[in-house]
Amino acid sequence: MDKGIRGLAIASAALLAAAGPVPADTRVPQPVTDALFHPVDPAEARLGQLLFYDPILSGNRNISCATCHHPRFATADGVSLNLGEGAIGLGPDRRVDPANPPEQRLPRNAPALFNLGAREFTVMFHDGRIESDPNRPSGLRTPLEEEMVQGFRDILSAQTMFPVLSADEMAGHYGENEISTAVRQGRITGPGGAWDLIARRVSDIPAYAALFTEVYPDIAAGRAIGFTDISDAIGAFVAFEWRSDDSPFDRHLRGESPLEPTAQRGMALFYGEAGCSDCHSGPFQTDHRFHAMGQPQIGPGKAERFESHQRDIGRMRVTGRPEDAYAFRTPSLRNVSATGPWGHAGAFSDLDAFLVHHLDPVAGLDSYRLQAALPTFDPQRPDLAVMSSDEDRAAIAAAVRRAPLQLAADDRSALLSFLESLTDKGAIAGRLGIPEAVPSGLPVER
Repeated sequence: MDKGIRGLAIASAALLAAAGPVPADTRVPQPVTDALFHPVDPAEARLGQLLFYDPILSGNRNISCATCHHPRFATADGVSLNLGEGAIGLGPDRRVDPANPPEQRLPRNAPALFNLGAREFTVMFHDGRIESDPNRPSGLRTPLEEEMVQGFRDILSAQTMFPVLSADEMAGHYGENEISTAVRQGRITGPGGAWDLIARRVSDIPAYAALFTEVYPDIAAGRAIGFTDISDAIGAFVAFEWRSDDSPFDRHLRGESPLEPTAQRGMALFYGEAGCSDCHSGPFQTDHRFHAMGQPQIGPGKAERFESHQRDIGRMRVTGRPEDAYAFRTPSLRNVSATGPWGHAGAFSDLDAFLVHHLDPVAGLDSYRLQAALPTFDPQRPDLAVMSSDEDRAAIAAAVRRAPLQLAADDRSALLSFLESLTDKGAIAGRLGIPEAVPSGLPVER
């Protein structure tokens, strides 16, 4: 350990000692350092910025990555379950396009994008349907065919393939455009496949072609732009733009300024008797594992279109193991106060209500009433179909393994104060920001 890091650790320990009843075996992490992150090429990140905000990647040229992951809503979208293809507008203002209405709500809450460039983020999505796996030829484990995940630089690059292939998110529905048609027909890789069609759209724009030759030497040497180049650039942008390590909590750990007393007491609870750090551990407050915490399901759930009953069984849908039923990935808590609604389905619009449910999920399931922020939509299935079923609620409750915990209201307030201390306003705004325009000339959602 170098002298600078050692000094910070000593200062951090002294500050934490003043925070109150933090146990001797505290799991409070060390300060975040550059070594925790993959390096990023700034030029590649700038190219990725344009692609991230450009609707050119969507089948109908009307949705960008930023539609559901916008800095205005702390890299999410500000609603529980958004409307993707077939809607217009941004965040809570998003609404049905009467000329081409959606088929259903998106089944899960849009996750935040903070610190995804950190080396420890090797699992993505609420159900972990893509994971780093050095034993696979592609370096990735996913339910998709191995051929589909070849060529991506890392997991952050590879995860971009899921939204652009989803009919409800970005691809559009069958017959609406050449990309959605290719996806429906199972043509993903190879000439004329969805990847190829998206890449050709981008490479046909002279400004993009020039930028790709500046960033990637082998493209400058004559190689055609591929979808993995597009996704690599977007991954570099996300990693660069939303690194979050300058919150009051981070400054406290670095010994620069202590947390205010209520947040310090909340930190002692978080890493002590409240047991939050059993799952929300490490520098980014996540163990990257999967836990069944009795979260209510609203909306259609993540299921196949042919399934008549769309309960969302979470991790079990990926692994097929009954013990994974209703388990979802532990989210990072960085900027958590700004990233609501909360839960894999966004069932809570109030963070304190979410915390109350989290402390005793079984009791919370019985008393749950809709506390979500849902855009107006007339779906084929009621939003509370699962929660209206005694059988489904019982199944979600039976999967919970954690014992209930009682906390007084002032203890919850202290915990909420600590969670607020994880907010990094600079990271939420982003480093490069929203571009004024994108090379396709399509509108940028601001």
